[in-house]
Order: sequence, then structure tokens, then C-alpha cells
Amino acid sequence: MHTAEQKLKERIKELTCLYEVTSLIVNCDYDNVKTALKGIVQCLERAWQFEKETYVVLQTSGYSIKTAEKGEDYVFLESPITIFNKPKGSIKVGYPAPKHVLADFLEEEQQLLDNVCLEVGNLLERKEIRENEARIRRQVEQSDRLRILGEITAGIAHELNTPLANILGFTELLKDRVQRDAQAAKDLDKIITNTIFSREVVKKLMFFACEMPQEKETVDIVAIIEDAIALMRTTLRQSEVTCELITAKRPIPLRIDKIQLTQVVFNLVVNAVYFSPPKSTIVVNILDEKDKVILKITDEGSGISKETAQHIFDPFYTTKPIGEGSGLGLSVVHGIVQSHQGMIYHEPNEPSGTIFFIEFPKK
Repeated sequence: MHTAEQKLKERIKELTCLYEVTSLIVNCDYDNVKTALKGIVQCLERAWQFEKETYVVLQTSGYSIKTAEKGEDYVFLESPITIFNKPKGSIKVGYPAPKHVLADFLEEEQQLLDNVCLEVGNLLERKEIRENEARIRRQVEQSDRLRILGEITAGIAHELNTPLANILGFTELLKDRVQRDAQAAKDLDKIITNTIFSREVVKKLMFFACEMPQEKETVDIVAIIEDAIALMRTTLRQSEVTCELITAKRPIPLRIDKIQLTQVVFNLVVNAVYFSPPKSTIVVNILDEKDKVILKITDEGSGISKETAQHIFDPFYTTKPIGEGSGLGLSVVHGIVQSHQGMIYHEPNEPSGTIFFIEFPKK
């Protein structure tokens, strides 16, 4: 039996807990939600009838927070954390068993736990909404920058194409005339190699500027991706890296520009090879879902830092040494995926490396 004084004391503790939880949520830094959640867990620990024996566990897909354990086995009160009408975790408050039983909990404590879980769910919803808004804003800004730069680079690409073709043609003619001069032939080979490299940069500029005509047709993307990987056999062998293709279904038909799809796979795998250590494996996984096809390209390389992640799709941005990258590969990929109304994003691979996700909608 609880006296009126004890009931009043417990009620004050519950109201204090709700007030503190509300204050933590109102003043929450959305870049550091974990701190607020730790505070909420500590508030709950103090709010229970036997606070010195109370053990609290908050568990969601992104957070796992616990108070100090007071035993090995517990009897728990539990309430779900719901985010956008879906259970995404829970908060459990327990006492050590067999010292305590479920009857030791107050009815008001279950109501308090339900209310706190509701507030935590609302907090995590707002955090997710803010993150989605920020991501969409970055995508819009990125699209605007790419559109403006695309208009500029289209003109540059057209202007460079003709002189590069002339340099290549006349150099090859000159090479035929100096066959007896070994040094001159070597120098001309260097000119040819660098001209071909420059022509490839121009081709990437034209892809980036959407100047290459797009021809969509329904094709089996499994076969196209197999061919794209086959083109890189020499590069893979020289780098001592293997590339594995995984698909649960074949064929997988999709309306797409097959040349541009080859460019996407080629650029991403070549990029993965560059950053992958010897004896590692790059995995290309094709997932056929109801309304979209997802490509997952996983490597075991050095990964992408937070600073680099903000710029990897920016044109001419590269972390490679001068002369080893134009900084256009991922920009081209980004432009091609967008032109197919798709999405491209990346996540860290554990324990090391990066996973690129490319989503193409079915139409």
C-alpha cells in the first residue's frame, strides 16, 4: 500500500521527468541527438519508484543507450518508439529479478514511459525530416551548379575537339616519316598518348554537358554490366584486384542508354580499383525490385572522408595526384544517373571502403 504522501512523491517525480524530457527535446541540437537521448534515459532512471535499482535501455536503429546495470536478470516495462507510424525501437525500464516482479511497477509508470517514447519518436521524426530537407537542398544546389557548368563546358568541348583531332592526325603522319629516328618516334608516341588522354577528357566533358546523344532502349543490363567489367580485365589484373558480379535474376530488362550505363559502371569500378589495396575484391550487385533496379558497387579501399564526401560529384574535384584524374568521372556518372531520373549516393563499407548505390526507376 502506498500512502498519500508516497503517491504524491511519485507523481512529482513523474511530472519532473516529463518536464525535463520536454526541455531536453525543445533545446535539442539535431546534430547531436545522442546527447539529448542520454539525458532522457537518465531522467527516466530517476523517475521510477525504486530509482537506485532502475535500469533503462533505449534502443533504435541508430542509437543504443543504457544506464549502469544493477544485476543480470531483469523484469521490464517496455514501450515502442514509433517513427512515421512504424516501430523503430523501444525503451525498457527494469528492476533486478527475482527481487522484483512486474507488480512492483506502477500503472502511472507505464503511462509515463508511453509518453516519453511518443516524444522520442517525434524528436527522431523531426531529425529525419531536417536531414531529408538538407539532402534535397544540396541536390538542388548541385543540379544548378552542374547545369550552369554544363553550358560552359559544352562550348569548351566543341572548341577542343577539332584541334585535338588535327594534332593526333598530323602526329601519326609525322611518325611515319621519322621511323629511323628512335628518339623522335618515342617523343611522337608521347604526343599521341597525351592527345588521346585529352580527347577522353573532352569526351567526358561532352557526357557531363549532356552533348552526347542519349538513345534509350530496353536492354538486359546484366549482359551490359558483364561486358563493362570484361573491358577492365587488364586494369584489374595489373592492380591485383578482382571484380565479382552478383545477381539473383537474369535477364533484367531496363529502358536505358546502354553506352551511358557502361560509362557509369566503368567509371565507378575504375575509381574503386584506384583506391583498392592489392588482393581485395570489388563487388557489383544488381538488385531487381518492384519499381526500380539498384546497382551496389562495393570496394575495400580507403573510404571517403566527410570533407571529400561533400565534393565528390563536383566537376574537376579529385583527390588523385595531378595527371592521374580529371575530376570528371563521378560528375559524368552523376549527370547520367540524373538524366535517367535515377539517384546515386554512397555509404561507408565495413570495416573499410565505400558502397555506391545507383537507383534506376522502371518505366
